Amino acid sequence: MTTDHDTFGDGGYTPNAERDTALLLEAFVAYIADAVRERALPDHLVGDLTALHRELEDANAHLVDDEPSRHNLRITLALVAAYRILLPHLDREDTIALVRDAIVEPLGAITEAATAAMLDAAPDPFAAIVALSKSREEKSFGRAFTFVRPADDDRRYLLDIHRCFYHDVLVANSAPELTPAMCAVDLNWIRAIDPNRHGLRFDRAGTIGHGDSHCAFHFHRTDPPEPSRD
Repeated sequence: MTTDHDTFGDGGYTPNAERDTALLLEAFVAYIADAVRERALPDHLVGDLTALHRELEDANAHLVDDEPSRHNLRITLALVAAYRILLPHLDREDTIALVRDAIVEPLGAITEAATAAMLDAAPDPFAAIVALSKSREEKSFGRAFTFVRPADDDRRYLLDIHRCFYHDVLVANSAPELTPAMCAVDLNWIRAIDPNRHGLRFDRAGTIGHGDSHCAFHFHRTDPPEPSRD
């Protein structure tokens, strides 16, 4: 569950889907363009990627279910477009790795730093990240994802995702092998959680992209966070 780069303010969530999607796609294409130059691949590949992305958006428009899915479709199809354009020039595993890195790395540091800052500033980091998760479930993911909550109390927030729109789009476009790349984006904010500092633990026992029946996003309150925020 991820892909947008949110504005965190006092533990709140201020989404700007148009801006965030444009920023992510710009960074993604720039990363691919750099890789094309470094590997001395044909210059036209970046233009081909952009053109194919537009074609895929038109062909998959029927998958849009609500406003969040419109933006998530654009992001997911960028991976498909890059994969198809690059695959004739690179081996399969190298292509998958490059596409994964292009969606994970460019804004990874920003996401990790923003998450850490939000948790560090929050009076109750556990409550803050649960509130953020709930907000994103509604505003960034919407109806195209199916969420089940086995536990939601002051000690645990157990979120299971039984339908992943990213995976659905990739399956529909014959590229389910790219779903783990979308799973990897979450590592950017997961790395920001320090149990000793923030008094919470996060477990992701499995994901649909790695062959599990659902994605398990489980937040647990641990000991009270350390008083120092240095």
